[in-house]
Amino acid sequence: MPKILAIEDEAHVREIIWEILEAENFHVLEAENGLIGLDLAIQEKPDLIICDVMMPGMDGLTVLKNLRENPTTETVPFIFLTAKVTKYDMREGMDLGADDYLTKPFTRDELLSAVNTRLKKSAAVQQHSEEKLNELRSNLTRTLPHELLTPLNGILGFANFLIEDYEDMEPTEVRQMLQDIKNSGERLYQLIQNFLLYAQLELISKDPDRLKAFLQGETLSTHLTINAVAHEKATWFNRLNDLHLQLADTSLSIDDHWFSKIVGELVDNAFKFSQPGQPVKVENHLRDRRLILSVSDRGRGMTPEQIAQVGAYSQFERKLYEQQGSGLGLAITKRLTELYQGELKIESVLNEQTTVMVSLPLGS
Repeated sequence: MPKILAIEDEAHVREIIWEILEAENFHVLEAENGLIGLDLAIQEKPDLIICDVMMPGMDGLTVLKNLRENPTTETVPFIFLTAKVTKYDMREGMDLGADDYLTKPFTRDELLSAVNTRLKKSAAVQQHSEEKLNELRSNLTRTLPHELLTPLNGILGFANFLIEDYEDMEPTEVRQMLQDIKNSGERLYQLIQNFLLYAQLELISKDPDRLKAFLQGETLSTHLTINAVAHEKATWFNRLNDLHLQLADTSLSIDDHWFSKIVGELVDNAFKFSQPGQPVKVENHLRDRRLILSVSDRGRGMTPEQIAQVGAYSQFERKLYEQQGSGLGLAITKRLTELYQGELKIESVLNEQTTVMVSLPLGS
């Protein structure tokens, strides 16, 4: 039974809404002002909200603004109810994320049409999300064994060489194999951590209390964090000369650990899917109270279809390329960015260049 919240200061209007919707087997919640309605929306998580625009205290626009800034209610369908509406009011409401307007007095058919239309649209979006989640499960099932076995085989193979041929090997050969074992172990550890993190992020996004705690924290200096992470990755790939930085400095409303993770995954992919001698550029600038971070490489690039798949983890071009984990790192970066009210965008020309841009809100 769909749950609908009606926020309206006029009791007789609330009663009309309740009678019409209850007769159609909707579960209706009522709030006599914006503040109570906002609290109810956050607590009850309704499937749809009908809200008056003009109310004493907190008006409808303020209610909507607060709902859209809350991760647990930002996607709830929202219908404004008003006695009169100007083009300016409508534009302002739509800019804040309103889905529809109903003018008073309204008929039974008008109310039910608006409600059913928005619920159907929301259900379609939910179905699309479920399909993406099923695609993710399928991709994980298909790729997880191979992802983990590749570095594990390297560890076991080099260890076996050392056990069987140690007496006949030069010290430099032993050291190189030990380094290869270490590198494979680090890659295996990173893969396991990423798989666990991706699952954790999906769970956190569905739990309001865990999400609220997760979103605490701040990055005090983006310059220091990006510089440290980028140099660490460049050193790991032995490509310090390929790294080019152009960094502004600011603070961000995102925990430094997770910002480091975003930077690290982007830079790691840029080195992983380009060749030694090709530049990897890491730049940022400030625009409209947001940090715009971009990481560019001149590697093999991505097709539009591959870009569209980012977010539902899949390994790209496994038959042609040996590098592992390209899809998962970007999927984690995209999810982290979205949880912090940011946006990830990819621009790529196949076999020429790829640029990944992340936009994040600045700190207070």
